[in-house]
This record gives sequence, C-alpha cells and structure tokens, in this order.
Amino acid sequence: MIIASILTFIFGISFGAIFIKILEKNKIKKEKESAEKLLKDAKIKADEILRKADLDAKELLYKLRVDFEKQYSSKKEDLFQIEKRLIQREENLEKRLDFIEKKEQQLNELQVNIKNMQQELEKKDLLLQQLIDEEKEKLKKISFLTPQEARELLLKRYEEELKSEKSRLIKQMEDEIKEEAEAKAKDIVSLAIQRCSIETTSETTVTVVPLPNDEIKGRIIGREGRNIRTFELMTGVDLLIDDTPEAVNISSFDPIRREVARLSLEKLIQDGRIHPARIEEIIEKTRVEFDKQLVEEGKRVAFEVGIHNFHPEIIKLLGKLKYRTSYGQNALQHSKEVAFIMGIIASELKLDGALAKRIGLLHDIGKAVDHQVEGTHSKIGAELVRKYQENEIVINAIESHHEEVEFKHIYSLICAVSDAISASRPGARRETLETYIKRLAQLENIANSFDGVDKSYAIQAGREIRIIVQSNKIKDEGLPLLAYDIRKRIEQEMDYPGNIKITVIRETRAVDYAK
Repeated sequence: MIIASILTFIFGISFGAIFIKILEKNKIKKEKESAEKLLKDAKIKADEILRKADLDAKELLYKLRVDFEKQYSSKKEDLFQIEKRLIQREENLEKRLDFIEKKEQQLNELQVNIKNMQQELEKKDLLLQQLIDEEKEKLKKISFLTPQEARELLLKRYEEELKSEKSRLIKQMEDEIKEEAEAKAKDIVSLAIQRCSIETTSETTVTVVPLPNDEIKGRIIGREGRNIRTFELMTGVDLLIDDTPEAVNISSFDPIRREVARLSLEKLIQDGRIHPARIEEIIEKTRVEFDKQLVEEGKRVAFEVGIHNFHPEIIKLLGKLKYRTSYGQNALQHSKEVAFIMGIIASELKLDGALAKRIGLLHDIGKAVDHQVEGTHSKIGAELVRKYQENEIVINAIESHHEEVEFKHIYSLICAVSDAISASRPGARRETLETYIKRLAQLENIANSFDGVDKSYAIQAGREIRIIVQSNKIKDEGLPLLAYDIRKRIEQEMDYPGNIKITVIRETRAVDYAK
C-alpha cells in the first residue's frame, strides 16, 4: 500500500514535471512565435518607414530640382538680357567711336587747311607790303604829291585790292570746305528746319511718351523689330525711336489712334512683358477701356451743359471731340463754349435755351469722324444727327453754321454767330501747320521768281531765307540789289510776324571730267 502510494506520488511528481515541462515548452513556443510576429511586424513597419522615407527623399529631390531649374532659367534669362544690353552698348560705343574718329579727321583736315591759308595770307601780306614800298618810291620820284597825299592815295588803292584779295581767299576756303562737307551741311539744314517746326507738328501729330530708361527702347523694338512692327500694325501709328533720351514719339494724324497707342505703350512699359502676343492683348484691352472713357467724357460734357436724352452713339462722338483740334483749339472745349454762348443769346431773345445749348454742343459733331468720311464736317454732322433722329432745327443749324446751306431758323443764325465768337476770341486758335507750310512755300516762290536765282531755302521757321544765285548770271556787285528787290516783294505780298532775314549767296565753280 505504501509502495503503491509512493509509486503514485512518484508518478504524480513525474507527470507534474512532464506537464510543467510541456507547459514551459508551449509557453516558450508561444513567446517565440510572439517574438517572431513582433519581429515580422517590426520588419514590415521598418520597410514602410524606409519606403516612405525613400518617397519623401525623391519628392524633396524633385522639388529641389524644379526650384533649381526655375532659378537656372531665371538666371539664364537675366544673363541673356545683360549680354544683349552689353552687345547693344558695345555697338553704340563702336558707332560713337567711328563718328568721333571721323570728326577728328575732319577737324585735323580743316586745321591743316586753315594753317595753309594763314601761311598763304602771310606771304600775300609780305608781298603786298613790298609792292606798297616799291610804289611809294616810284610815286616819290614821279609825282609832285606830298608824302602824306601819296600815302593816302596808296592806302586807298591797296585797301580796295586787299579787300578783293581777302574776298577771293575766303571764297576759295569756303569752296574747299563746302566740297568736303556738302552732305553734312544738308543734314544740318534739315535738322535746323525740323527743330524750328517741331512745336507745331508735335502739337498736332506727335505724342511724346517718357521712358524709365533708355534700355527699354530695345525691348520695344524687339528682336529683328517684331515688337515695333506688331505695335504699329495694331495701332495704325508710327512709333519713332531716336536718340532722344528716355522718350519715344508716337506720330499719327488720327488723335484717337495716337491716344490709344500712348495708353497701350505706357501699360506695356509698366507691365514689362513686351512681346507680340502681349502687345495685341494690351491694345485690344486699351481700346475697350478707351471706348468707355469716350462715353464717360461725353456724359460728363452733356451733364456740364445741362442737356440730356442723347443717343448713346452721339455721347461717344462727343467724347471723341476731346481728341480733335481745329486751328489748335480743342473741338470739345469749343463746342461747350458755343453751347454756353448760344444759351445766353437765346435767353436774352426769349428763346428756348435748352434747344440752343443742344445745337451748340452738337454743331461740330462731324469733326469726330470727318477724317474717316468724305465731306465737310458740317454736312457730316448733319447726316449723323439726322441718323439719330435729332430735331430738324438742330440739323439745319449744324448744316448751315458755315453758310453752306440756307438758314431756316433763328437758331441757325445764332449758331453761326456763336461759333464765330468762340473761334475769334483772343488766344482761342493758333496758326495751323498747313498755313505755316504755305507761308514757307510762298517765301521760297517769291525768291525763285527772280531771274538768276538757282535755289532758295526758307529756314529758321520762316524767319530767314537763303538764296543761291547762278554765278554766270549775277555778279557780286548785283547781290545787294537782288536782296533789296526780294525784300520789297516780300513786304508787299506777305503778312508775317517779326522780321525775315534775306541771305543771298553766290559761288563760282569750275567743273571738268577726267577721261
């Protein structure tokens, strides 16, 4: 029994030990599996972290590459622009150096010629003094004159000879210089004429646009001139880029085109992006904005005068008058003046002041389109307001204010009178470019009408005329008489302010041909 108990105890202990061992083995296995799972999860997470890090690194590298390419492109463009400006400056410097070298060469040649002339004159003076001394001795021997009388006679005689000799030498020097510098002289005369007439032409046909610097001129011109060609084609103006510092000129006889071009160019300069596509975009946008400005200007003027119920197109045409001039007088300002004058006269005559103002404001409406439509501005204006169903009284007043048709109403007569009052007030108008050119032409025609005159040039804005005569027909002693006759003709046939200088030039040329 005891042995059975002992065996049972031993068996229980053995079984317990085996069971515990099995449990430990299972526990170790589970822990091992858990560790393997944890290791596997850690590996998966590590792979994910590595993959994410790799993606982040690639994305960062891409961003860095894009930023670098942008900076590289920007720097490359800046370097290209700098290189372009440097090339342009180098070309300008080379041109200036060539010009300066030519000028220095011409000056050296002139100095040599002058020096030779001076030496020749000194020789002539010595020879002349010797001749005078010889003549004195001869006169003392053969004449009964006193030394003082002989001296005075000789001085008078040789003074005339000396004058003739000096005139000959001066003429010879002028001929030599003229042969070398004839082309330059023509340029100088042309430049002088242009500078003297710039005030009138710039007021009527030219607008000056200031630039922030001279470097932008190259950008306005564009590569091979494509930018300036696009600009001129789109606006219908001439863009004049010369040596004037920090400025370009816009030339056109159409003031509307000129104003649109000015606004567009200023926007392009401010924007900085100057290329054909951008130029077209800016010009189209400016045209739309400018049309709105014309409407606003027309509405403002109508409000100032106190007249309403105009057709929208008439409002726009009124706005266009702001950019039209007549004899230097602004057409819109003139129309406002006529409207106010007509209103006052109508009120004094107990007539309809509002109708009178309406006529005055519209009387020159045809000037807004007279450069686009054939006919006088009064006829064009009458057709325009008739098209937009204005009163017959208004139509007749517009059509007759220059007496092209019969006055049918009292308002028509008032309109003609008011128009004359506004136009003739002091300071209202100035002489036009056409009148100025006619005066210059008349001045040259008078000079050319005289026998022996070869060419004549009116310069200094008509304040001087230079006349070149034919040397084989008019002698030196005839020049003062010719200048006098031309002066008398100018005084009799022309009206002009101030004085006109008359310069008559005679030269002798010898021409031969080597064969």
